[in-house]
Amino acid sequence: MEKRAAAIIAERLRRVLELFRIRTYNTIAEAGLQRLSEKLFEVGPDVERPDALLLRSHKLDVDSIPDSVLAVARAGAGYNNIPVEALTERGVVVFNTPGANANAVAELVQGALLIQVRNLLAGMRYSTDELQDVDDSQELNRRMEAEKKRFRGEELNGRTLCVIGLGSIGSRVAHAGVHFGMNVIGYDPWISVEAAWMLSSQVEQSESLRSLAERADFVSVHVPAVAATQHLINAEFLAWMRPHARLLNFSRAEVVDADAVVAALESDSLGGYSCDFPTPALIRRARECGDVHLFPHLGASTREAEINCSEMAARQLSQFLRFGHVVNSVNFPRALTRTQGASRLVIFNRNISGMLGRITDVLTRRGVNVVNMNNKSRSDVAITLIDSQTPMDEELMNEVRSIDGVLGGRLIQTDSLESS
Repeated sequence: MEKRAAAIIAERLRRVLELFRIRTYNTIAEAGLQRLSEKLFEVGPDVERPDALLLRSHKLDVDSIPDSVLAVARAGAGYNNIPVEALTERGVVVFNTPGANANAVAELVQGALLIQVRNLLAGMRYSTDELQDVDDSQELNRRMEAEKKRFRGEELNGRTLCVIGLGSIGSRVAHAGVHFGMNVIGYDPWISVEAAWMLSSQVEQSESLRSLAERADFVSVHVPAVAATQHLINAEFLAWMRPHARLLNFSRAEVVDADAVVAALESDSLGGYSCDFPTPALIRRARECGDVHLFPHLGASTREAEINCSEMAARQLSQFLRFGHVVNSVNFPRALTRTQGASRLVIFNRNISGMLGRITDVLTRRGVNVVNMNNKSRSDVAITLIDSQTPMDEELMNEVRSIDGVLGGRLIQTDSLESS
C-alpha cells in the first residue's frame, strides 16, 4: 500500500509540474491562446510529445499524429481535414466549433445573394474601368444614366429561397431570407431538437430534396462534408430545379458536383452559381460568362469568427485535458460531469453489451471506492467517466485499457488539478 501511495503522489506531482502540451498548426487567434494559461499549458508549433493538437485548415495525416495525442481541436466547423475515423479507433477525441463562425458565413451568403440578383460586380467594374478616363462630371453623369440599364437587376423580395441544412449557419440564412421578404423553405432530415426550436415558424419544411428543388428560385447548401452528403447536389438534383434558378454553396466543396454545375450552366438550365470553393472549370466559366461568382474560401475569414473559433476550441481542449469533459466532439458523445473525489478515469470504448461490467470488475478487484459514474453513448462508441474517492494509478488505468472493446483512456488526478 505504501508503494502504491508513493506512486500516486509521484503522478500527482508530475502532472502539477508538467504542463499539458498543445501543438498548434496554422495561425490561431491570440484571444484563444490566451485561454491556455502558461501555468498549465505549453503551447506552440514546435511542442514535442503533444497531448493535443489545435488547428484550422491544416490537413492531418494520421501516420504523423504522435501516439501521445489525446485530443484534436479544429477552430472551425468543418473537419474533413482530420482523419476522424482513424482517431476514433485510437480513442482520440476530435472537437470542432459549431456555430462559432456561423454569423460570418451567413453574412457572406447574404452578400452572394445580392451579388447574384443586382449585377453588383459588373456595375462596379463598369464604374472603375469604363469610366476611368472621363474627367468631366456632367459627361460622367450622362454616361452613367445612359448605361445603368445594362446592370438592371432583380429583387429578392417575393422569391423562394430553399435552404438545405438548418444548423447554426443554415438557420441564420433562412432567417435572413425571411427578413428579405422571401418565401423560405428548409430541408434537414438530421435537424436537432434544439435547432428546430430556434427556427422561425415562417420557414416551411420540405419533406424531400426533389420537392424543394422544384420550387426554388435560390438554393443555399449548408451541410457538413460526410459520406451521406458527397455530391448531394448532382446532375439529378440540378435537373429538378427550375430553369434559371440559382445555386449557392458555402458549406464544403465535396457537397456539390462542380462538373455537373458547369454542365447545367452551359445548357442554360441553371441561372447562376456562387461558391467558396473555386475549381479550374468554374474559374474558366466565371471568366467567360457572368453567371459564376467565386470566393477564395472566405466564409469564416472575419476577425470576429477567428476569435470565436479559437476561444471555443481552446476552452474545449482545456476542459478535456484538465477534467475529461467532452463538449462538441464530432466522434464521441457529450460528457460533462463535475469531478468528485481524488481521481477520474476517462474511458473511450465501443458501445457493446457488458462493457460497463468488465470495467467495474477491474475497479472492484482493485478496491476502488467509486463515488460517481457517468456513461454516455452515441452510435457505436461511448464515454465512461468514473470518479473515485480512492486514489487510482496508472497501473489500474493500463488494466482498463487492456479490456477488449476499450479504445483508449486516461487517468486524471482531479484534486491536484482543481486546486491549480
